[in-house]
Amino acid sequence: MKPSPGRQHNRATPTVDSVIIQRNQVEVNLEDELTAKISKVFLSDKFYRKPLNFQLRYLCNSVTPRSLCWEGSSHDILLRNIEIYLRNHLVDEAWEAYTDFKKLYGLPDDHLLSRFITELSYAREPKWLQRACDIIFLLPKKKSNVLHFDQLYSLSLSLARAQMPIPASMILRMMIEKDNIPPTNLLGPLMLHMVKKEIGTYLASNILIQICDLLQHSRSNWCTRKPDTTIFNLVLDSCSRYNLSFKAQQIIELMSLMGLVGDAYTIITIARIHAVIGQRNELKKFKICVDQVAGYLGHHYFPFYDSLMNLHFKFNDIDSVSKLIFDMISLSGTQKGPHKAFLIPLGSPNLKKGLKLQVLPHLLHENSLVQIERNEGFVTRKNKRLVFTNKTLAKLIVGYKRANRISELSKVLCRIQGNGWDEMHIYGLSADVIHACIHMGWLETAHDILDDMEQAGNLPNTDLYASLLTAYFESNKHKEGESLLKQIKKMGITLSDETRKATVSSKRSDLVKCLIQEMKKGDINCSVYEFNSSIYFFMKAEMIDDALKTYKCMQRMNIYPNVATYMYMMMGYSSLKMYRDITILWGDIKRGFDAGNLLMNIDLYEVLILNFLKGGYFETIMEVIVCMKKDEIYADKWLYKSEFLKLHKDLYKKLKFPNARTEAQSRRAEHVKAFRKWAGID
Repeated sequence: MKPSPGRQHNRATPTVDSVIIQRNQVEVNLEDELTAKISKVFLSDKFYRKPLNFQLRYLCNSVTPRSLCWEGSSHDILLRNIEIYLRNHLVDEAWEAYTDFKKLYGLPDDHLLSRFITELSYAREPKWLQRACDIIFLLPKKKSNVLHFDQLYSLSLSLARAQMPIPASMILRMMIEKDNIPPTNLLGPLMLHMVKKEIGTYLASNILIQICDLLQHSRSNWCTRKPDTTIFNLVLDSCSRYNLSFKAQQIIELMSLMGLVGDAYTIITIARIHAVIGQRNELKKFKICVDQVAGYLGHHYFPFYDSLMNLHFKFNDIDSVSKLIFDMISLSGTQKGPHKAFLIPLGSPNLKKGLKLQVLPHLLHENSLVQIERNEGFVTRKNKRLVFTNKTLAKLIVGYKRANRISELSKVLCRIQGNGWDEMHIYGLSADVIHACIHMGWLETAHDILDDMEQAGNLPNTDLYASLLTAYFESNKHKEGESLLKQIKKMGITLSDETRKATVSSKRSDLVKCLIQEMKKGDINCSVYEFNSSIYFFMKAEMIDDALKTYKCMQRMNIYPNVATYMYMMMGYSSLKMYRDITILWGDIKRGFDAGNLLMNIDLYEVLILNFLKGGYFETIMEVIVCMKKDEIYADKWLYKSEFLKLHKDLYKKLKFPNARTEAQSRRAEHVKAFRKWAGID
């Protein structure tokens, strides 16, 4: 039977499906051929592991494959499209094809999905990095085997480089929870990028604590997997830069627990941290070991002495400032001694429970990531020697003057000058101080120092007498001027007419500028630092009653507690599980903040929430969270979620509110539910 024309036509004409498949095959062949040619000319596997992202659609006349609406063919075609785009690194097109496929069929197979996430991880634009995270966070548990260590690490590093620390930390924590802790050589670069921002530093600190906690509870040999001193130094330095001082204290104690040995950079960073929160006694413990090497490493350790000098001024202790200057003089030029390790107590040295940190003060790595130059400007270096600055000298002069102890100031100046340590001063240290006092109008002070110098056998320059005499007459203090003139004649000093008629120079020296700035600041109230030091000691010793008495004494004397005060109080209460007392302290914190006497920070908020989680005070937790939102302070929900699951995993999980036995239980259940929702647990 002769076939009908219709059937013959259908047999000869290809289907729409076959046409598109053929066209796709032609396009694939063409793209493969072009890629191969370009690779031979420009690329070498030896130097470049990954094909370049050439936009091949501009080099050929191929038509972008279109998604089809019927399931039988569109499934394979969409998958093929994704593969083509991924092979040629066309991220936009691959995303469109992936989105179409996901709408119709869900997630692609594990291999293709893994390739897609990897491709997004190498993209430079933050939106693609974020989309890679979105895919990973939405993966069901059965698909978790798609995620491999290399893949997650590459994405986390790319996010950190792009200054996206929050998603970077989330990916890194996913790895850590699977016991895939990056080794030091990989963790270091990631942390280096994380700590470039304040939020990144805060998260990097929490992650470092999380890693060490997991390693300590691990059955495997964690000593070979622990982060090294360089990583700790990097995080500590960033904590000091962003004033995350109490987070830094946790990390310092963690170094001791992990058995790490601190180096010169560790000591410098710890000094900066103690200087910020006023822990002078803690910093003094390090001075013994630093003094051993400062003679030949003083040009590296000047930030340490700068921090200690800063603390002496905070405590208004000018005697300790003078002593430190004398110590620095005696250290200059001392020879190298034996290299040895020191054990520095953390907390009170008399406590049996106290930790100790081992340090090697002579150990100084050339390629350290810690910034040495950052300091307060009290101590600097010159010709590899420790040198105090005019800022220090100005604060010292003002301190002695306010205490009416000018004769002691003169002795300090004589002793410094006698050791040849006034090389920074043009006319000599004493002469510069007297000139500065005259310029400030402190004529009696200048006169007293002149007399003291004369009695000590250090005859001042004739110009100093002339300058002071001129200043007396210009200030209409003729009686004092005549008295000085008699004194000058008695000493056998002859002043020319030009000298007597000279006026006091209006040119300000650097010392004068520093004196003017210091006088603008007014008197220093060091009471809060002294009280905090006592509270810190009592809480470390678990002497809670004494700490509470000290705290109440502050309130009676109208000395406003600061963040350090409350942190020390909570530290003591928490160690004895006195969480209810922390709720009372929270009331004081709110009143201080509302009155404008307290500046809240991320450290204080975190300690509050963690302690209230331990105590089960969920209503108070939600109150703290509201305050954090108002202050626009970042909350590490991952940390709080982990702590909740550790302590209260099934708390009110299945309880229905109508089944609550009491009204209080019902309210508590509502607060727990609100926290679970906020932390992303449910």
